[in-house]
Amino acid sequence: MCGITGYIGTESAGSIVHQGLKNLEYRGYDSAGIALTGDTLSIHKTEGEVDELPVPSRDDVVCGIGHTRWSTHGEPTTENAHPHTDCTGKVAVVHNGIIENYDDLKADLRDTHIFESETDTEVIPHLIEDHLDDGVSLRTAVQRTTEQLEGSYAIGVTATGHDGIIVAREDSPLLLGHSDEATFIGSDATAFIEHTNRVTYLESGDLAHITHDDITIYNDGERVTRDTETLDWDADTAGKSGYKHYMLKEIHEQPRALRQAISGRVNDLSTSVDLDVDLPAEYLQSVEEIQIIACGTSYHAGLYAADLLEEHADVRTSVEIASEYDFTGGRDPWRTLVVAITQSGETADTLSALREAERAGARTLALTNTLGSTVTREADDTVFIRAGPEIGVAATKTFVSQVATATLLAVYLGQVRNTLSTDTASELLAGVRDLPGAVQQILDQEHSIKTTAEEYADSDAFFYIGRRSGYPVALESALKLKEISYDHAEGFPSGELKHGPLALVTPDTPVIALLTEETAPKKTLNNVKEVKSRNAPVIGVSSDPETTSHVDTTFDIPDCGPMEPVVANVALQLFAYYVADEKGRPIDKPRNLAKSVTVE
Repeated sequence: MCGITGYIGTESAGSIVHQGLKNLEYRGYDSAGIALTGDTLSIHKTEGEVDELPVPSRDDVVCGIGHTRWSTHGEPTTENAHPHTDCTGKVAVVHNGIIENYDDLKADLRDTHIFESETDTEVIPHLIEDHLDDGVSLRTAVQRTTEQLEGSYAIGVTATGHDGIIVAREDSPLLLGHSDEATFIGSDATAFIEHTNRVTYLESGDLAHITHDDITIYNDGERVTRDTETLDWDADTAGKSGYKHYMLKEIHEQPRALRQAISGRVNDLSTSVDLDVDLPAEYLQSVEEIQIIACGTSYHAGLYAADLLEEHADVRTSVEIASEYDFTGGRDPWRTLVVAITQSGETADTLSALREAERAGARTLALTNTLGSTVTREADDTVFIRAGPEIGVAATKTFVSQVATATLLAVYLGQVRNTLSTDTASELLAGVRDLPGAVQQILDQEHSIKTTAEEYADSDAFFYIGRRSGYPVALESALKLKEISYDHAEGFPSGELKHGPLALVTPDTPVIALLTEETAPKKTLNNVKEVKSRNAPVIGVSSDPETTSHVDTTFDIPDCGPMEPVVANVALQLFAYYVADEKGRPIDKPRNLAKSVTVE
């Protein structure tokens, strides 16, 4: 939800900040802008994508900040693009998040300040301007301003006559990158990964003053230190590597992502799992309920995980959309484990739900992809999915990595709670170990899936059906198609098709049926016959030739037992990708969407 970048060093800031915005464009691409600070402040802004923004030509300026926007307050216009400035034209601000009390602040400022945009952000430079008029330093002016703000924010501030860049964060992510000659700022490390992989994650309440010579970090007015970490990925990992889109690259990275998720946690000779979880075994044995909170793709992974946890860890498990979560009723917080699933670790709705659970007294566990993210600092414990950087807005490799990691978690809890037999653990772990190879077999069928996608690309709508673990895969596969193709797509439990959705089925609405092991395929075949009698084409996804003899087109899935639905999902990711590609959609930048949703 918007991207912030910045640079202070020895080279021309304009080109470096511009490239940082290109790197962050998956976070928002409605408008973009750059502020460069030298003897004067120069602002460069545009509506539209970063490519519409010329690279600033001030080679003598070595300090700058930039922003690429996903619109919340105000339309995607040049006037609403960041950076925003004060009345003097000397202070520039970029901001990610929402200032909840901006109406009141703006009302107080209107008599003495002129506003040029519709954004909530613009109150920030005017507040800083007022504090600078009192003769204080830029750091003090920003500190006083943040004390007036309500809501979430990550901000970068630069001003003529004041050294360096001031950054501050509350909830919204912000980190620093360190090279020998420069310091970078970014909403995430992708902003500057071609320059350095050494990062410092700022915490909520932090304010940092970055100069050519020093970095000082404060929290609540007191100077603090934050650790510097080295990321285990680089610019080549974050690039397209010759693929047409990031999404296609990331689909092809799934065997590697799965191997990373499994590595060191289970081996070929073992039926036990090592997740390095610090939650006490006595507590895990006493848990009576698990609540999973998540949004979007992570919610679908949570649905998949819930079945595994109930069956193998013998614990009642519910899955709630994080924005609807409320810890109420007869739940015992001392016997409840709340599991937050979030790719970025910064999803605002999920973090809000996590805090609700913690206020109630529940223990919390995070499943996330992002080292140093907010959820890792706020949850009692964390299990990383290790998928590596995911740039495409439509999640792919993070979904399969979430499900694989959740499967390991189910085995781990089942063994800690003594509810899982050795034979069942062996079967589950064999399926997980087989996942990288099985996914590669799907990728080897890419051409035939592409041909099928092109055949059905002009359909009126798409319906996905599945039972048991096939249902969350149906939901996720439909989400992928609608996100990037803009076609109507829905996922249903197979049996629900006849309770209303069947009225929408026509010869121009393909039905994609999950017929894999563990999804009660024979029952779903009854629903296939219902749509076939309405002349709707059916695409079946299965490893069983007998099952797929009843469908028009088949995506063949390797036989890998309980993990087959996850492999089926990869085939349907490719299907969605090639439907969208046939339509010429901007696959990596779907309209109205952004990668990381950091506002509620």
